[in-house]
Formats: sequence, structure tokens, C-alpha cells
Amino acid sequence: MGVSESGILWGGRGTEPEAVDRFYSVIPAGGIGSRLWPLSRAAAPKFLHDLTGSGQTLLRDTWNRLAPISGPHRIMVVTGRAHRAAVEEQLPELTDENVVLESEGKDSSAAIGLAAAILQKREPGVIIGSFAADHVINDNRRFRQSVVEAIAAADAGYIATIGITPTEPAIGFGYIKCGEPIDVPGAPDALAVEGFVEKPSLSTARKYVAAGTYLWNAGMFIARADRLLEQLGKTQPELLAGLLELADAWDTPRRGAVVDQVWPNLTKIAIDYSVAEPSAKEGLLAVIPGDFAWDDVGDFGSLAKLQSGGRKSDLAILGENARVLADSSSGIVVSETGRLISLIGVDNIVVVDTADALLVTTSEHAQRVKAVVDALKLSGRTDVL
Repeated sequence: MGVSESGILWGGRGTEPEAVDRFYSVIPAGGIGSRLWPLSRAAAPKFLHDLTGSGQTLLRDTWNRLAPISGPHRIMVVTGRAHRAAVEEQLPELTDENVVLESEGKDSSAAIGLAAAILQKREPGVIIGSFAADHVINDNRRFRQSVVEAIAAADAGYIATIGITPTEPAIGFGYIKCGEPIDVPGAPDALAVEGFVEKPSLSTARKYVAAGTYLWNAGMFIARADRLLEQLGKTQPELLAGLLELADAWDTPRRGAVVDQVWPNLTKIAIDYSVAEPSAKEGLLAVIPGDFAWDDVGDFGSLAKLQSGGRKSDLAILGENARVLADSSSGIVVSETGRLISLIGVDNIVVVDTADALLVTTSEHAQRVKAVVDALKLSGRTDVL
């Protein structure tokens, strides 16, 4: 073992550290990415697609980013039962004990909380980090540096998060309001969190960026498992009781029966509301500013920007057999059919062509795709979801 500047122990003896002692990565792989419909579906959610052109799914990219930090045998994936085969195909290194299957989605508090409860029972004192399966990060070295600082803050008793330094007044992200520096050994960049702000208007977002004291909320949370569960119990005692009951049975023959009994009754709530925001009010939430490129690929507008490198005049094309003719057009075309698509004189267009559904919108209105999905659910058209 070696000791990094952060004071955290690393496993491995090479010049490049291999794994952080006591650290476990958790990848919640849930949701359907409704703003990326009809590309992202219940059977093939966003994290199972290659949206970056890397030749790998977003889930595989996430695994490759985390494996050097925690070690490949210390990564837990929380996903739906319907996605188990696809996840295991993408991640052949994933061990059976580190697959946590949800019978139905119960939001991030249940997913992350159950992982924390299971790992705490197996390994008291473990530090966990939760990282979404469908985000894009291009600078793994800087990402790792931020995670190591967050682990140091977590080891000191904080709930830690990594906020992204804004590059523009984005309205598709939530924001973190930063406070004063925190004196934590091994985390020189740690700041107190004064609060969270939901997705703002454009004028408000511009003020945030100009102020220089706001970061994008990337939804990454790092904490000692026992501290995270303690904070969850303060606001959601019934949810915590259910998760602890599940964890007690998880590595026993009783798991199936207990899951069937307990899981359907768990409260559905995001961890931002159950843990992060209350912890900030208590002065127990620390943020590490992450100075690296990050995107949650939340809609086709952000996907177009990601594919074009931010150049508004370009037309991005995704699809192995895409056939596109374009004249004076920009935006993005995603084709899964091989059908010829011709664009003439349209700017910021979004065209998504699949075998059973066609979406046409603009980057400006890409966030509204979720409303289409909601309308399809209400009308019973689940065959295209």
C-alpha cells in the first residue's frame, strides 16, 4: 500500500495508483432516459447506448472510469431485473454478489441506500461513491483527483459531492451554491454547500455563472456508508428501516421473499431531497469543484452539442447505417433504420428515426420530449416505450 497526498491509502505498487483503500463504487443504472425517446426505451435505456462514438456504451465507459479508483471487484451495479442480462453482457467482470436487482424503480434514495446498507453490513466502515451509469466524462485523470478529495471529505464524516465548474449558463442542470472552504486533510478544494437550486431560467443561470459561486449538480455522492444511512434515517426513517431489513436478508436464502415483501412499499424519493439537501442545512455536505468536461446527455440538444464539439453550424449524425443528405442544415440525426433522410435549410433540427417511431423537433425544444413520453403512458401506448 502507498499513501497519496490526500492521505488515502492506495492499493498497488506501480507509479499509477490502482485502487483507493476502503472505497467501493456504486453505479445506479436505472431510468429510461425519457428525454432521449425514441432512442432510449424501457428495454434499452440510455446507459446501454453508445452516445459518444467511443464504440462502447455509456455504462461500459462508466465502469472503465471507476475501475482504477475502486478496483474492478469493488464496483456494485444497481439495476432493474429486466436489464440484468444486458448489464452483465456489457460488464463481464461484474461479480454476482455485486449485482443488485430492483423489481421496480424506486428512485435514487432506495437504490443508493440499499447499496450502502448491503456494503456496510459486509464491510463496516466502507466508503461508497455513487456515479450515474449514463454520464459522459472525458478527463479521467481530473475526475479521479476530484473523487480522491471527495473520499477524504467522506472519511472525515461529510456527505461529499462533486460539482462541475459551469462552462455556460445551462438551464438543463441543477446548481450547487458553494460556501466557505472546509478544512479537511486531503481535500484542499473542499467547500461547504449552502444549498441546491433546481433547474433555473436562462437569466438566473447567467447570474449564477457570473457569480462564480455556483457549480452544476452532477448527482455524484461520496460518503461513509454508515453516515449516509444515518442521514437518510433522519428524514426517511421508514425507508431506512426497509433498506436495513433488505440488507439483513440480502446474502441469505431469505433474500427473494424479503425483497418481494419489502421493496414494493419503499418510499420513492431522490437522494438529493432525502440526504443531500438536509445534510447541507446541517453543515455536513461538502462539495469538490470538478474542473473537467461533464455532460449528463439529458436531451437531444445536449447530445447534438456533444457530437459536434459545440459547433452550432454542424450536423451530427449517429447510427451505424445512417443515410443522410443535408444542405445548409445543422443539429442532429439519429438513425436506426437505414432509411434515407434528407434535410434542406433547417437549423438546430433533431431527427430520431427508429423502426416504430419518428421524432422531429429542435434543440431548443428537446427538453419537451419527456412530455411526449408522459402522453404516451397516459394513452396506454406502452408498445413504443
